[in-house]
Amino acid sequence: MVPVRFHPGEEPTADNPPQEGGRLNMLLSYGGWEPEPWVDRLPRLLEPMGITSHRARSGREASEVIRATPIHVAIVDLGLPLDASESDVRRAAFAEGGIHLLSLLQRMGTTPPTVVVKRGKTTRDDQRELSAALRAGAFAVVDRPRESRDVELVLEVLRRLVTKHYEGRWPA
Repeated sequence: MVPVRFHPGEEPTADNPPQEGGRLNMLLSYGGWEPEPWVDRLPRLLEPMGITSHRARSGREASEVIRATPIHVAIVDLGLPLDASESDVRRAAFAEGGIHLLSLLQRMGTTPPTVVVKRGKTTRDDQRELSAALRAGAFAVVDRPRESRDVELVLEVLRRLVTKHYEGRWPA
């Protein structure tokens, strides 16, 4: 990724907005059933580069983020529940928030480039999820990150996404 650099004392504030095209806003969705998930590490790695992560634990939370914030990049977890109030037992049956979110992103005026995180339970599920992601115009489809090297893969995909869609520069 191309880091946004500021001179000392010129860090962006409400009174002094960024001069280099602003921040890149990323919608980061996660179904949330792992302790110490990869989505807790990703924002800490991206924030110094000027990327603000807006977390969503459900399709409803993602809808609220999209209404309140311009989104430049989306990471969509297909294991996302529609509503965060669903119990963990019911999540598996109601984890259609990711598909709902892909549909919602497609209906935006300008669809942000999207990275889809698949659940990967069976080969049949993988094929179905890959097909849905490609129909929705996903930039990339990745397995759910579980180890450090998996998070590095997500970072590399994001670097390529910014290079391709924003020509290495933050959106204006």
